[in-house]
Amino acid sequence: MEVDLVVVGSGAAGLTAALTAARNGLTALVVEKSARYGGSTARSGGAIWLPGNSVLRAAGVAEPEGSAAAYLAHLLGDTVPEARWRALLAHGPDMLDLVLATTPLRLTWVPGYSDYYPEAPGGMPGGRTVEPRPVSANSLGGEVEDLAPPYLSAQFGLTVTAEDYRWLNLVLRHPRGLLRAARVGARKLRDVLLRREPVLAMGQALAACLRSGLVQAGVPVWLNTPLRSLVVEEDRVTGIKVDGEQGEQIITARCGVLLACGGFERNDELRKAHHRQPSHAEWTVGAEGNTGEGIEVALGLGAAVELMDEAWWGPSIPLSGGPYFCLAERTLPGCLLVNGSGRRFVNEAAPYVDAVHAMYADNLPTWLICDQRYRNRYLFAGLPPRQPFPGRWLKLGVVRKADSVEALAAQIEVPAEALKSTVDRFNGFARSGKDEDFRRGESAYDRYYGDPRQRPNPCLGPVDKGPFFAIRVVPGDLGTKGGLRTDEHARVLRADGSAIPGLYAAGNASAAVMGRTYAGAGATIGPAMTFGYLAALDAARTKAGGS
Repeated sequence: MEVDLVVVGSGAAGLTAALTAARNGLTALVVEKSARYGGSTARSGGAIWLPGNSVLRAAGVAEPEGSAAAYLAHLLGDTVPEARWRALLAHGPDMLDLVLATTPLRLTWVPGYSDYYPEAPGGMPGGRTVEPRPVSANSLGGEVEDLAPPYLSAQFGLTVTAEDYRWLNLVLRHPRGLLRAARVGARKLRDVLLRREPVLAMGQALAACLRSGLVQAGVPVWLNTPLRSLVVEEDRVTGIKVDGEQGEQIITARCGVLLACGGFERNDELRKAHHRQPSHAEWTVGAEGNTGEGIEVALGLGAAVELMDEAWWGPSIPLSGGPYFCLAERTLPGCLLVNGSGRRFVNEAAPYVDAVHAMYADNLPTWLICDQRYRNRYLFAGLPPRQPFPGRWLKLGVVRKADSVEALAAQIEVPAEALKSTVDRFNGFARSGKDEDFRRGESAYDRYYGDPRQRPNPCLGPVDKGPFFAIRVVPGDLGTKGGLRTDEHARVLRADGSAIPGLYAAGNASAAVMGRTYAGAGATIGPAMTFGYLAALDAARTKAGGS
């Protein structure tokens, strides 16, 4: 087998690269170790953060000139080479236009889903995030049956978008919550009557639409085809060795190999070697196949790595069926996070990477404390308001319940006086509307998942109506951030800064262009797609003799 570009991995980075290659006259092949395509993208919310794109402009989103550059310069400083993040800003919009022109994917702005640091220079409180519109799988044609399943499925087979999720959390608290629930239900009825089922949304829609584009372009995706090694001739990567249905096989890549096969979140050995502890594969929601092979084979060629101690962290609840990644739960009024001393240590509504950084600063174990009022008002980890916590959660020890704060402290083995003092102080902040310790609710990002009916602060509510609950929270993640060092063309670099000819990396196989921070919802997938696109363009220049 011989093609121009071989892509290892079938998430958004890899599929976008293959699509770009085909669009630019290259032959391409995607190989995927798992039995289904989509990687972590298929399990994700499918959001895309790319300033200045055509979807935002069509929605009337006005971005001040230079604001995105100012924003990333402020967030990243000297932790990421400027050429890389400028490449993201310069080429991301063009990449997205190519995808929209060659696939069934349609995107919409998520209004109000602010940048994660909206008050920083160049930050936007209204947000730059776009997400896939729901799409009927029947309209995509071919291979949808091989799509990896989502991380979570909505109840009753409903199709839920990121914008829906925000308001469904408030179904018993706000008129827009009820209207949104009615809208989601009506959409389900329409889809059934028109025989549009199944309908895909979020990361499912993104991955399936990208694959549909590849079907139309004639680009194959080989499943059950794990990477074993890279083939090198005269210091240049010229192909890969894989195990396929017919045994071991060498695939020649005339213009290059792109490693887009994810990070190492499912590899406990690598997590133990690189991460702060505790850090466990069972706490990630990343794809099952992400065990770091792409990184390891490139290391054998002298590739450099960066950010290996980092991940796309997020406070998570370790349930028996897998972790639940907390978004709205820690932001909605009526809850707080405490450490093993019974003390608060962070703005609970902070961006999830920051929240876990705080957890690792000697604040484990961590517990989310809430009361019955909180449970009566809001969704929690998929549970409707007022529904009791499942008995299996209590039996597992993930949830503890008591009639008083002091009794709850005994159950989670923290000093009763300290926890009572913490809760009393927090309740004072809730009444005044001002968090004097951690400023919760002051940022537009905090307020996105708040309760507008809660006054004076939509993120602060008292914890004083028993029974009281403590929910165990662990440092989970969406995937790892550490990976191969790359340049603005997605070329894999050695420690001396020289590029390994013929080798590219994108997505979580490469060190994140976001460094140790997170610009906004979709700042994983947007850069992954963009650097997959840039890798394919560079490979096309190789074929044309331009480099």
